[in-house]
Amino acid sequence: MLKQIPVKTGEFFDNLCLAGHTYYSIHSSIVKIQNYLRICLISVVLASALFGQFGAVDVTVDDRLLHSSDRQELLPLKNEIKRFFEDTQWDDEYSDLTIPLHIQIIFDGTSAKGSETIYLAQALFSNGLDQRYFDKSFTFTQKEIGTIYYDAVIFQPLSSFLSYYANLIIAGEADTYNLYSGNRFYEVARSIALRGSTSDYSRGWTERLRVENLLSGNHGLRKVRLATYSAIEHFDYQEYDAAVKQFKLMIKGLDEVHKKSPREHYTMLFMGGHAENLTKIISYLKQEQILNDLIELDPDNRDTYERGLIGKSE
Repeated sequence: MLKQIPVKTGEFFDNLCLAGHTYYSIHSSIVKIQNYLRICLISVVLASALFGQFGAVDVTVDDRLLHSSDRQELLPLKNEIKRFFEDTQWDDEYSDLTIPLHIQIIFDGTSAKGSETIYLAQALFSNGLDQRYFDKSFTFTQKEIGTIYYDAVIFQPLSSFLSYYANLIIAGEADTYNLYSGNRFYEVARSIALRGSTSDYSRGWTERLRVENLLSGNHGLRKVRLATYSAIEHFDYQEYDAAVKQFKLMIKGLDEVHKKSPREHYTMLFMGGHAENLTKIISYLKQEQILNDLIELDPDNRDTYERGLIGKSE
């Protein structure tokens, strides 16, 4: 016969209650953890939306040369490109740049590669002020249109093309904070171009590699970027002596560019975006010599700088 073990009724119910309390405590903790993880996920999504490298992204598409069936396939493209730039976290350090971005894509036609449809197009990327890049020939496959995602390693014709220009533009922006801060973005753009040039979709990638080399190696322009933005910032804070010092560094950078390549394309684009504002500020600071230097080193905006001299003399 089994020996019965005596159990005190009060103790039994105490243990039962304790077990129930423990269960609900564990359940409550799990629910709290789940809620916390949900909050973290939402926070990451919001942070990506609010503090990304790109702010408002405007995409226009000209598909008039395509057949109607090909145009139908392109319907999701605009929104996909917009989402791609706005949602991708391109860098952890420069997380709140919110660069405005304007993209224009002009389709030239399609071709076939096996069972795949290949789109042929041109594109223009601009921040609306001092960076503008025109690409006269790029290709991508129809299967990429629905979902464009960023991959730092695997080459995809469309996403890699967009990532290349994203990194070029971020590099130019980063250089306005510290000298050569754009280096790592130029390196990413270069690695993409190298992979593209050896891929099955190599059209245009040799030229893109050349453009990256021009931009990253143009030390004069990179010094001009930093000095220009620093000078404007000092002026805004009414630190006029510091602003003048930076404007003189800007002239030194322009002179460095001028000695190697007068009227260098990307330098002239940068100066064109700032000529009006620079003229107003430098004229206000009564820096006639700097305006004269700009007339010599940036002849494309001569008329603008001369107006600053005329206004100063009146």
